[in-house]
Amino acid sequence: MAGRTLLGMLTPSSNTTLEPVTTAMLAELPQASAHFSRFRVTEIALSDQALGQFDHSGILAAAELLTHAKCEVIGWNGTSAGWLGFDTDRRLCEAIEQSTGARACTSVLALNEILEKTGATRFALVTPYLDDVQAAIVDNYRRAGFDCVAERHLGLRDNFSFAEVTAQQLREMVAGVMSGPGPRPQAVAILCTNLRGAPLVPELEREFGVPVYDSIATVVWKALRLAGVDTGAITQWGSLFRLVA
Repeated sequence: MAGRTLLGMLTPSSNTTLEPVTTAMLAELPQASAHFSRFRVTEIALSDQALGQFDHSGILAAAELLTHAKCEVIGWNGTSAGWLGFDTDRRLCEAIEQSTGARACTSVLALNEILEKTGATRFALVTPYLDDVQAAIVDNYRRAGFDCVAERHLGLRDNFSFAEVTAQQLREMVAGVMSGPGPRPQAVAILCTNLRGAPLVPELEREFGVPVYDSIATVVWKALRLAGVDTGAITQWGSLFRLVA
């Protein structure tokens, strides 16, 4: 619609973080607004039941509802491709675009694009996930040419519980990955759209001197770029919006 940028965000049903954070992130862009559609996600694990939550049929049904709001871009605001494999998000984007006519993007594919654009082949990973989920994410990034040189995870399974992780816990996790004995990470990824990491990004970047990419921020960045909006107007949410073009 003329003068307005309408962004659709596909939201895990038990997520209580990404909607308020996304809305706050767009506050500096009065012409842009985010609109949310939910589908069932309650646990993150590698069991058949948990993996089945990300069947494309439910996601596409939620995406179709966003066409009623005439969203020009639809983002999958989730990180399941981290453990399922990046091709799952590529196929999802193709399916969304074919079924809705909107442009499509995802948190994970946006993060991967950012790492490629900035040449960050060594990164640190912070998540709330289980051991085997974390290991699968690290392995998928290794296969794609990105070396996870440090990681912290909390061993949580219940998706709702991720939003209960405190700011201090997240600060300590980022401090942990930045203080290890191995190679220094070129970037930190906070990978989970139900963690409240995005509001901490400016202070973390000042303290540790590396970019911090939160998975809510990455999909907002990509959605705005697909809509032709200059992300440099977003000044309060870290270096991503100002420095990555």
